[in-house]
Amino acid sequence: MIRRDFDPDTVMPDGRPPAKGMVFDPKAEGAWRGSLHGEVINGPVTVLAYGNDTPGQGPKLHVHPYDETFIVIAGRARFFVGDDVIEAGAGEAVLGPAGIPHRFENLGPGRLQTIDIHHSPRWIQTDLD
Repeated sequence: MIRRDFDPDTVMPDGRPPAKGMVFDPKAEGAWRGSLHGEVINGPVTVLAYGNDTPGQGPKLHVHPYDETFIVIAGRARFFVGDDVIEAGAGEAVLGPAGIPHRFENLGPGRLQTIDIHHSPRWIQTDLD
């Protein structure tokens, strides 16, 4: 399949060099394995790695002033986003819109692993629980 979504001649590079940063240490223990703020690599998003092995466990209810996209890498999760409840499994993504309180939990059995994309160069959060 050939894609041609835009004309490359219409986009001018902004002068930023390529960059690399560590999101998480693969050997790290615990649920919050790491994060990479977009400002570290001059990018527009912050990336977090989260995972746990305990059904019912997950982050506390919180809110951000920007959108957050959750990508389920392994396992199954139940997301509580405002008044909505969404179940998602490996390969699926869920959007938490800006200003809407949200949380998620491992549905089990086994490990839940997510990559959480904060649509901000910095991680900004207010915990509500």
